[in-house]
Amino acid sequence: MLRKLTIILSIILFTILAGVGGVLYVFYEFGRGLPEIDELADYEPPVMTRVHAGDGRLLAEHAEQKRIFVPQDAMPRRVVQAFLSAEDKNFFYHYGFDFKGIARAVVSNFKNILSGRRLVGASTITQQVAKNFKLNADVTIERKLKEAILAIRIEHALEKNRILELYLNQIYLGFGSYGVAAAALNYFNKSLNKLTLAEAAFLAALPKAPNNYNPFNYPKAARDRRDWVIRRMQKNGKITAEEAERATATPLITRKRQKTEVVTAEYFAEEVRRQLVKLYGKNVLLRDGLVVRTTLDPQYQRIADKSLRNGLLSYDRRHGWRGPIANIDRSGDWLSALSKVPPPKALGAWRLAVVSKIFPARAEIVIDDGSIGLIPLAEMKWARAWMKGQLMGSAVKTTEDVLRVGDVIPVEPALFAKNGSAYPSGIYHLRQIPDIEGAVVALDPHTGRILAMSGGFSYKRSQFNRVIQAQRQPGSAFKPFVYLAALDKGFTPSTLILDAPFVIDQGPGQPKWRPANYTKKFYGPSTMRLGIEKSRNLMTVRLAQTIGIETIANYAQKLGIVDKLPNQLSMSLGAGETTLLKLTAAYAMLVNGGKLIKPTLIDRIQDRHGKTVFKHDLRDCGKCQSAVWQQQPVPVIPDHREQVADPASAYQMVSMLEGVVQRGTGRRVRTLGKPLAGKTGTTNKALDTWFIGFSPDLAVGVFVGFDAPRSLGKREQGASVSAPIFKEFMGHALFDKPSTPFRIPPGIRLVRVDAGTGRLARPGDRRIILEAFKPGTIPKGQTQVLDGSEDTPKSAPSVGIGGLY
Repeated sequence: MLRKLTIILSIILFTILAGVGGVLYVFYEFGRGLPEIDELADYEPPVMTRVHAGDGRLLAEHAEQKRIFVPQDAMPRRVVQAFLSAEDKNFFYHYGFDFKGIARAVVSNFKNILSGRRLVGASTITQQVAKNFKLNADVTIERKLKEAILAIRIEHALEKNRILELYLNQIYLGFGSYGVAAAALNYFNKSLNKLTLAEAAFLAALPKAPNNYNPFNYPKAARDRRDWVIRRMQKNGKITAEEAERATATPLITRKRQKTEVVTAEYFAEEVRRQLVKLYGKNVLLRDGLVVRTTLDPQYQRIADKSLRNGLLSYDRRHGWRGPIANIDRSGDWLSALSKVPPPKALGAWRLAVVSKIFPARAEIVIDDGSIGLIPLAEMKWARAWMKGQLMGSAVKTTEDVLRVGDVIPVEPALFAKNGSAYPSGIYHLRQIPDIEGAVVALDPHTGRILAMSGGFSYKRSQFNRVIQAQRQPGSAFKPFVYLAALDKGFTPSTLILDAPFVIDQGPGQPKWRPANYTKKFYGPSTMRLGIEKSRNLMTVRLAQTIGIETIANYAQKLGIVDKLPNQLSMSLGAGETTLLKLTAAYAMLVNGGKLIKPTLIDRIQDRHGKTVFKHDLRDCGKCQSAVWQQQPVPVIPDHREQVADPASAYQMVSMLEGVVQRGTGRRVRTLGKPLAGKTGTTNKALDTWFIGFSPDLAVGVFVGFDAPRSLGKREQGASVSAPIFKEFMGHALFDKPSTPFRIPPGIRLVRVDAGTGRLARPGDRRIILEAFKPGTIPKGQTQVLDGSEDTPKSAPSVGIGGLY
């Protein structure tokens, strides 16, 4: 008897040990490669990064899965109850998997095997969360074992509410919805806290098979499944019978999600994306839910886009008609033939049309929407034939000079004729997509915050950002920094420089370099102010030779224009390549008093928990956090900006550039009637045109040129191409702003002088201006003319009569 008992106990013990060993083996074999407890405790579901404009409006979203994360304590109770009733009513009472559920699944799957149906699972909410940890969705024994092991680890690592939070935020509910918050918006255009009982129940009905319960494709199945969830909620005591009856009687009505208001700034947004990838990597951008506040001012961005577009179109029209997009066969249906022509990427809001009939004074067209329209001859007068060298053919006298039947052309509805009279409906403008390109950038000169960035005519046509990526010669737009270096060395705006022929021997076998003024004329001794206002090349070269190209290269580097300017005198005329952003930032450092700024697109970055991980403005201001004003003094914020130029010299340069607008090459901007300063820039053969300028608190740069450099035309220059864009931008941007004068630093004296000679004003002088002088540099007598000869000193004295004149 004892022997039998011993054998039975041994068998039982062996069975227990074998079972434990088997379980341990299963945990070891199938648990290898699964995340450990520490990794599970730190797990966070992928969340999209949202980029906002400076006013808080959405600019861009970046995500692998467009998920809106909602913390568990902010999750509506009814939504939670609906999902627990539908998916796992025992969630708070099991340790990762439900034995009763597994038993039910075994019986069901036995029947399914016999009938040839797909196997079903019995996953708890914890197991469904586990499935997201690198587990596939196959219903196999191996996957279910791994799921169970991982579920047990999750239960040990996380609290129940945290598991539920992960589940509700990461589950896929169809219609591109990851998480319940996204689903509420996509199906009902509602936030979670506004869902009705019936709507919450419908969302809870989706996890098993979102496609099978799609309310658009399978409305009856979707409603039946919703009603099943409602009955489960009643059975579990979560709602009353009356609530259940009302909810099941409610029709299942979905609502299209309201389109999110997004600020349009494609070039800006793409550059922000590039910088985020550079800072944190692509995975962090797409998965870590960063919240990015940018510097973008949407109003300025709209103005920049419109000003650039208008300026490029205006230039393009001045240089003629390059022909239709295509010409299609006259036979058959015009609309059908037109639909086969792919619209150009830069078409924008314009429409495609085909010319169906030609008359001497008009063209009949078929629009891509099937309507019929007319283009009068008056709207084609600009379309003289384009010729090589940006020239134009003879004047347009008849429609046939421009169009043929079958021509596919861009058109735009015309509201008014040139004389101001209203057109009847059905009249269209003839349009042409320009092949010229350009860019506009606007920034705060005191902080470097980029307020607007338009990098080209159309982002769809070309993602190349000409604000940041285009390296071009600035031409005369570089000259202010030659003059700034001279001012820092003691020269004054009244210093006289010889404007006369200048020749340099470039060495054996090389032709002599003979720079010339744009007008091909010589003007004799002229003041530095006049040299910058009229953009005199010969004066600039003489000044550069006097102070030394090394000095100029040092300023170009300090101000961030060019890192290593070649040691060549031609660099003083803007032969060294730079970008529009760098040059505009350098101009901003003139108006801010010579302080170094670093242009930025991003103000602040926060992680998904709201912690600030990046700030552009690193100044500390502990006293700025006061909640109530109690007569305390205004906090003083420290200024850590490096001084890269003498504030007095910077102001003298601002004053001279203000003269460019008042009397010089930028005078077409003067009509705005605001305190503005700036400089035109045009390179040899008019390959590049610029206008960079500023008000006291806004710096704006404009560049226009062909991507593959070629001449813009003999009569085109910065003043005719880029300055009008700057003028339009500033006109709108400063329309409702007060006319703030440029700020004068301490020590500057404003003295009345003759604008032509730079001498102190005398009775009877007519051209008198206020000139800015540093202490001790006011001219008092006969002045010397700087001619750039070898014996001219490399710097001028800063006392007495103010140096060499």
